[in-house]
Amino acid sequence: MAMRKTGMRGVVTLMVLTLWGTLAQGQVRDAMAMPVVEEDSVMKHIVELSNERYEGRLAGSLGYDKAADYVERVLGRYGAHCMEQRFNIECNEVENCKFNIYVPGSKEKRIFTLGNEFCCAGMTGRGYVDAQMVFCGYGIAEEEMDEYKGVDVQGKIVVLLTGMPEGSWLPQAIQQHYTTLRDKARVAEAHGALGVLAINTSSSCLSDEVQGRVYCGELPHLATFPILQLTLDCGRELLTGEKMGLDSAMAAIAEKKAPMSFALLKKAEVDVNAIYRQRAVTANVMGLVEGSDRRLKDEIIVVGASLDHVGMQGETCLFPGADVNASGVAAVLETARLLTQEQYRPRRSVLFVLFSGSEQQYMGSRVFVMNYGKMRKVEAFINAQNIGCGDSIVLLGDNRYPSLWKIAETRDSANHGLIHHSDEATNPRGDARAFDAIGVPSIVFTSLNGLQHNHVPSDIWENIDRRMLTGATQVMVETVRELADGMYRGRTPKSKALKLIE
Repeated sequence: MAMRKTGMRGVVTLMVLTLWGTLAQGQVRDAMAMPVVEEDSVMKHIVELSNERYEGRLAGSLGYDKAADYVERVLGRYGAHCMEQRFNIECNEVENCKFNIYVPGSKEKRIFTLGNEFCCAGMTGRGYVDAQMVFCGYGIAEEEMDEYKGVDVQGKIVVLLTGMPEGSWLPQAIQQHYTTLRDKARVAEAHGALGVLAINTSSSCLSDEVQGRVYCGELPHLATFPILQLTLDCGRELLTGEKMGLDSAMAAIAEKKAPMSFALLKKAEVDVNAIYRQRAVTANVMGLVEGSDRRLKDEIIVVGASLDHVGMQGETCLFPGADVNASGVAAVLETARLLTQEQYRPRRSVLFVLFSGSEQQYMGSRVFVMNYGKMRKVEAFINAQNIGCGDSIVLLGDNRYPSLWKIAETRDSANHGLIHHSDEATNPRGDARAFDAIGVPSIVFTSLNGLQHNHVPSDIWENIDRRMLTGATQVMVETVRELADGMYRGRTPKSKALKLIE
C-alpha cells in the first residue's frame, strides 16, 4: 500500500511539474511576446515611402514599383519569404496640365497652378481645348432634374459640381448613376461638350486644397476628353462676375430643387498630357514567416495594408500619402520586424501583405483573396489603415467578429487605452471587405477624425501624430502575437474563397 501511495504521489508530482513547466514556458513566451515598438523604426518607413522618389506610389507606375521593391527588401531583411502577386490595373500618368481662363477680347489670362488650385481627375483624357464655359450644376440630365436643358454645351467646356445637391431629394437610382466623374463626364460628352471642370465640394479637404483621386468610375476610358478637378476656392473665382456666384448657385439649386445652369462670359484653355494604359502591371507584395509549431504552422494569420496612393501630376502636384497609407504599411513592417526577432518564432504562420490597387476599389485585396492558394488556411486578417492622424484609434469589426475584436480591445485596455469606444457596432472596411466577404474574421485599425490630409498634398510625414502611430502599432503587434501564439480559433466551418472579380 505504501509503495502504491508513493507511486501515486510521484505521478501527481510529475503531472504538477509538467503543468508547471508548461505554464513556465508559456510565461517565458509571454514575456517575449510583448516587444516594444520603436518610434524611429516606424517613422523611417513613412519618411521613406512619402518621399518624392516614389512619385505618390500610383499603382501601375514606376514609382509604385520602387515602393514595392522597398517593402520587399525590408521584409526580406526580417527573414520573411517574399513573393509577388502580379495583376493588371488601369493606370493614367499625368505628365503635365495647363489651365487658364480669360475674357474674350482681353489679352490677360489667369493662369492656375497644377497642384495648388487644381489637379486632373485620375482618369482624365488627354488633349487641348480652348472654349467657352457653361455652368451645369451637378451635371445631371434626367427627367426629374435636367441641368442641360436650356443651355448649349456643344463645343464648350462644362463646369459642374462633384457629388449631389445638399439634402438631395433625387431618387437613389439617379444619385448612383452620377456618383463618379466619369459618369458625369459621359453625360457632358453626349451633349457635345469638349471637357469638364469639376469643382470639388467634398468636406474631407479644405476649400483651397486640391484632392487627388484615381478611381473615376467604370470603363470605357474617355481618351480625348479632359477632366479637371478644381478646388472650391478656384470654382468660386471661376464664377466671380458671372450671372451667379458659386455659393449662390449651390444654395439656389438646393432651395428650389431646380437647375441653375448658365453660360459664362469667360473662356477656358485646357491642355492635358497624360499617358494612359488600360492594363498596366502592378503587384501585391507578400512576406511569409512560417510558424514553428508543427500542428499550427499550416494555419495563417494575414497582416496587411494598402501600399499604393494617388500619384504625382506634372512637377508641381505630389500626393505623398504619408498617413494614407504609408502609416499602415509602416505598422505592418514594424509588426514583421518584431515577430521575426532571433529569440522568437510565431507558432502559427504569419503572412504580411502590402496591397496594390486600393485606390481603385481595393482591387489588390480582391485579387489576393481570389488567387491566394491557401485562403482556406487563413484564420484571421488584421488590417492597418490611416493610423497617423486624428483624435484616437478606432477598431472596426466588432459587429461581425466580436471575439477577434475583443482580443485587440483587451490588449489595448490592459496597456494603452488608445482605442475609442462607440456604442455603434462596426464592420470591417477597406481591404478587409474582401476577406469579410468570404467569412475570414477581420478587424481594421484606423483613426477617428483622421481624414484631414486625405488625398491632399499636405499628407506629409511631418504631420504624423507619432504617439498615436506608435501606440496603434503596439496594440497591433500584441494582437497579432496573441493570434499567432494563443488559443485563438478562426473560421468554423472553413469557407472557400469566392471569385470576387473577373
